[in-house]
Amino acid sequence: MRAAGGRLGLALLAGSVAAAFAAPAAASLNVVVTIKPLHALVARVMGETGSPRLLIQGSLSAHTYALKPSDASRLNAADVFFRMSEAMEPFTARVVKSLPKRVQVVTLQETPQLTLLERRSGASFEDNGHGHDNGKGDHAHGRSHDHGAIDGHAWLDPVNARLMADRIAEILSAKAPAEAAAFRANAARLKAELDALNAELARDLAPVAGKPYVVFHDALQYFELRYGLKPAGSIAVSPEVPPSARRLAALRARIGQGGAECVFAEPQFDTRLVTAVVEGTPARVGTIDPEGSRIEPGPEHYFALLRNLARDLKACLAPAG
Repeated sequence: MRAAGGRLGLALLAGSVAAAFAAPAAASLNVVVTIKPLHALVARVMGETGSPRLLIQGSLSAHTYALKPSDASRLNAADVFFRMSEAMEPFTARVVKSLPKRVQVVTLQETPQLTLLERRSGASFEDNGHGHDNGKGDHAHGRSHDHGAIDGHAWLDPVNARLMADRIAEILSAKAPAEAAAFRANAARLKAELDALNAELARDLAPVAGKPYVVFHDALQYFELRYGLKPAGSIAVSPEVPPSARRLAALRARIGQGGAECVFAEPQFDTRLVTAVVEGTPARVGTIDPEGSRIEPGPEHYFALLRNLARDLKACLAPAG
């Protein structure tokens, strides 16, 4: 009896070992994402299948970020690398050319049907702004745009984020077919929550829709057009390009004539320009954070980011009392 039991135990052990070699557990995907808002969308689509790695940590800006050796090692080991665009994350232009061919680089600005808007260049926005297309894609991807001239902050429109959720799920499903059902289900839940967020923001921002303001750099165009806000201009076209004295003088003149109720700084950048622009004018000073640099990374970052934008805009444009 003891011998028979021993043989049975050995047979079961051998069967377990054979099964382990025949069907190894699927390793989770190694996914790297450049910035917090995109990282949050990818994290929501991945769900419990794994966690993407965030490349740009803390309050550093994608516009001026310099790749570190540890970043390069992380990217070389990735299965998928998500970014917005070369214009949005300039440091990626060179690095993607040196990555192993096994690393799939996904540029989310190239998501089909995404609404894309051209960058505005003037200090004042009336002459070169776009009317709201209500998500109908008048500037949708597929037209002959110069992608260097595209405003890369497209994630700030929840309708665009819905489309990116589907694209993320598609990419991940192709890389890990066994998890495809989970990715699709997660994307569907995310899109339903984005629809609810869109309705919430439209309701909350309606009271300040007609109040003019100036931003530090032109990062909010998608958010503004989605919710009918009234930007009057920006101090800088992009944070890495210092504004000219002529641009600052034009803004000061406009603000002094009541052309902006608020001027918004950003936490990552020097506030001295904002102080100089508003000095001697009736404009109030506020702070907005288009990339959510002060919000902890993770699956809820995107929702916190957009809600904070709405809260901070309202706090300055419609202060209590």
